[in-house]
Amino acid sequence: MKCLWILFLLLTTAVYAQTPPKPYGATPSKRQLAWHDIEVYGLIHFTPTTFENKEWGFGDADPKTFNPTDFNADQIIKAAKAGGLKGIILVAKHHDGFALWPTKTTDYNISKSPFRGGKGNLVKEVEQAVRKNGLKFGVYCSPWDRNNALYGTDKYLAIYQAQLKELYSNFGELFMSWHDGANGGDGYYGGAKEKRSIDNTTYYDWKNTWGITRKMQPMANIFSDIGLDIRWVGNEDGHAAETSWATFTPMAPDGKSEAVPGQANYPQSPGGIRNGKFWMPAECDVPLRKGWFYHANEKPKTPETLFDLYLKSVGRGAGLDLGLAPNTRGQLHVDDVAALKTFGDMVKHTFENNLAKNAKIIVSDSRGKKYDAITLLDHNSETYWATADDVHAASLEIDLKTTKTFDIISLQEYIPLGQRIEAYTIEVFENNAWRKVYDGTSIGAKRLIKLDSPVTTNKVKINITKSPVCITLSEIGLYKKAG
Repeated sequence: MKCLWILFLLLTTAVYAQTPPKPYGATPSKRQLAWHDIEVYGLIHFTPTTFENKEWGFGDADPKTFNPTDFNADQIIKAAKAGGLKGIILVAKHHDGFALWPTKTTDYNISKSPFRGGKGNLVKEVEQAVRKNGLKFGVYCSPWDRNNALYGTDKYLAIYQAQLKELYSNFGELFMSWHDGANGGDGYYGGAKEKRSIDNTTYYDWKNTWGITRKMQPMANIFSDIGLDIRWVGNEDGHAAETSWATFTPMAPDGKSEAVPGQANYPQSPGGIRNGKFWMPAECDVPLRKGWFYHANEKPKTPETLFDLYLKSVGRGAGLDLGLAPNTRGQLHVDDVAALKTFGDMVKHTFENNLAKNAKIIVSDSRGKKYDAITLLDHNSETYWATADDVHAASLEIDLKTTKTFDIISLQEYIPLGQRIEAYTIEVFENNAWRKVYDGTSIGAKRLIKLDSPVTTNKVKINITKSPVCITLSEIGLYKKAG
């Protein structure tokens, strides 16, 4: 009887050891997990506004203004791909109301321009180039329309929803449906040069409008100030907060009745909200140049600046959305192409060699063989190390076997089970003693820690000091920034 009892205990322990941890808090959907894998993507602004040398078109530009001399979607997308971008969102209609496809909803569209002799469809050309080059495609159709005579009336919503339906129907599967908070003001409005105001809490009927997105494009992540899938980070500087939670609860700002695109709790957007109601990671949108549209007097950001933004966006569990601005030829300027290429190479060469790949990792606790520390170095985001349910703090000692020099440390949680870790420290072994080099809080989808200066060591220790539940960690990496 005693032997049977011991056998029962051993079998029970073995079964428990292979049982995955329970999810904690809000967790990502399938489409959000796919979005996390993309990391860096682009947002293309190219309308008559480009030819007016403005940032926002008024809606009164003659369609004939839109006349790129040598539009080349492949040139733009190849430059984006060289920059490491894995997706492209095209502004199919900006606030000026000019549609870049031959829509049935408004005469103010590309068919009234000289582009391709009035037979062009720029959305289709970009979409085809995106797919040919292996990137994901998304669209932005501005809800504000400074050209449409019906904007501000109860007849406009049907027009806007019809435009979304056309975009959702004719350009394949989309990875994002992008929305911002521009909500009325001065415009041309079919010749009525006036200011039109709307109640943004009700005018666009977001519940039913986004219901169209969900029905027609179930894998498209909805981006706006309030999600539903991806939230705005709250600035256009390209970075999330040092402590960055992927969970968020959209709330109305002071003095407002409801959280909608154009009004939300922006002070909390950069860092997210710990234990927020929804998994709603941040997008860090920032133009490659100073403005979203091309201006000849501007220059692109340097590759070093872009790399720093990468660390402070993707490296804080967010996404980096770079604004790309074709010039009046209809291509990216050579300076932009060069900046993207150098930045892309910098990221590629920095992270292509994990200096910890042959290391031995000793952990203070493990849930069982399926969740062993070896999974931390297998380049597989589907596997992870985990502790037992009652273990909420643990240490990992990484024996590199030989001395390595690095200045970037990468950590990734297993986010399908939620964002769990709340505090940790990192130490390196120097002069026969451990020296702390970093105090951290959030990890999430990815945490890239850039040390003040390179360290040379043969041992690294990660001490996870605070978690409300058992710990999961999917990947660990040590890297030396490429020049």
